[in-house]
Amino acid sequence: MIALLEWTGERIIPKLMKPTNGMLLEHIARYYFATPYIKGRVLDIACGTGYGAHMVAKDRKRELVELVAVDNDEETLLYANREYNHQKITYQKGDALDPSLPEQLGQFDTILSFETIEHVTDDLLFMDNLYHMLKPGGILVLSSPFGRGRGKQTSEPFHVHQLTPEEFEALFVRFSHVEIYYQRGVTFEKPREGVRYFIGMAVCTK
Repeated sequence: MIALLEWTGERIIPKLMKPTNGMLLEHIARYYFATPYIKGRVLDIACGTGYGAHMVAKDRKRELVELVAVDNDEETLLYANREYNHQKITYQKGDALDPSLPEQLGQFDTILSFETIEHVTDDLLFMDNLYHMLKPGGILVLSSPFGRGRGKQTSEPFHVHQLTPEEFEALFVRFSHVEIYYQRGVTFEKPREGVRYFIGMAVCTK
């Protein structure tokens, strides 16, 4: 299990972290935030170690038909399937930028994408895939840290770039309804004057 700490990327492994770890609490809070939107067929793209998919599957087992949890790392998925197995979850390997992903996976009533878009080289292709995988009337819940902007260097070693708040909001122009929230620790709120926010959360209806 210790080898998991050496994985590339930013893997959250709750069983190896203190319950009070700030990063862990922030990640768990995103799944709690998304729980009311879970229904029907659900996709968790870049699911990581599977703790979040398992959490929402347990909480919304009556509303959930199937949850497809996708990640691009085989070892991560093996761990997820072992530690966070659930009868309604299917862990599956996939590349978020694969143009054939919508054809492979089909469409979903709800899509979750937390702290993923800053890791991909083409965020617009990523959004295109998500849009095509969402059923009409379906809901996308997506978060991202803010930074200097598309194509600009970031101090985070595993981030390709971090969008500005304006670039983040522009990702969702195709959706019929969009609500933007900002995360502060484990809470989510609408913007308040004089408060600097580091993470955005969008709830988008197709």
